[in-house]
Amino acid sequence: MKQMTAHKVTAFSIDALRDDVRHLVEKGTVSRYQPIYTLCRYIPYREWLCAERELESNNYLLRDPVIDLLGREDWTND
Repeated sequence: MKQMTAHKVTAFSIDALRDDVRHLVEKGTVSRYQPIYTLCRYIPYREWLCAERELESNNYLLRDPVIDLLGREDWTND
């Protein structure tokens, strides 16, 4: 399994997390309906602690679905 791309421990922002999660969803690695805590499989442990703090500070619960983190998505082929 591939880990998320190189974000330094000090560089975890909610926008960086959203970008990485969007990439994982687009690849089909993670489902939109899985809980956010599923992402811990793709983030190294030390970085996960920072990511978890960032999520909590932005009012996300680890049991929330990944789609909540992604926000609005645009569809081109409806």
